[in-house]
Amino acid sequence: LMRPPQGCRGRGAVVGTVTLCLAAGWALQTPGGVSLVVPQPNINATVAQNILLSVEYSCRGVATIEWKHVSSWGTTSIVEWKSGNYVNISTVYKDRVTTFENGSIQLLNVGMRDAGYYFVTVTEEYGTNAYGTIIVNVYEIIYEDLHFVAVLFAFLAAVSAILICFMWLCNKSLHLFQKKTTHKLTASTTEEIELETIEC
Repeated sequence: LMRPPQGCRGRGAVVGTVTLCLAAGWALQTPGGVSLVVPQPNINATVAQNILLSVEYSCRGVATIEWKHVSSWGTTSIVEWKSGNYVNISTVYKDRVTTFENGSIQLLNVGMRDAGYYFVTVTEEYGTNAYGTIIVNVYEIIYEDLHFVAVLFAFLAAVSAILICFMWLCNKSLHLFQKKTTHKLTASTTEEIELETIEC
């Protein structure tokens, strides 16, 4: 029986180990996985503001990104796209959504109906998924109330100014009237004294 030299057996074990490690690494890399990060899970906005629903995903294969909006009015599909490929935007959001390569979307001119939960799903071509949620609160601007208060304040200021002017004019007129009355009284008293003197 011939036995292989000692050095060949050692080299074969090293090559086999290296091949096994490379095969394991390739097997782990091929199916891959997808990860998703949501840096700002809560967003507060006011009516007519533009908001960015920011996410960051990573995967080894081609990913499909889908955004949905869930609120008390129901569930609405916003947009779905495949990285480097098609973009399918819902007709409701046609002119209001901008998509970004990292999976984020921007909503333009938000209204009260845009408040709610936004769900993003990133699906890798091998079937693995990652999910994220962003809560959006939308508040009304109280310009109408402030406008009403400003108009009311201006009106009251104008009425106050008119009343002050009217009171000043009344006061002046009263002083003039009192002066004339005092002058007439003085004149009539003088006449009476003169008459009495003449009669005596």
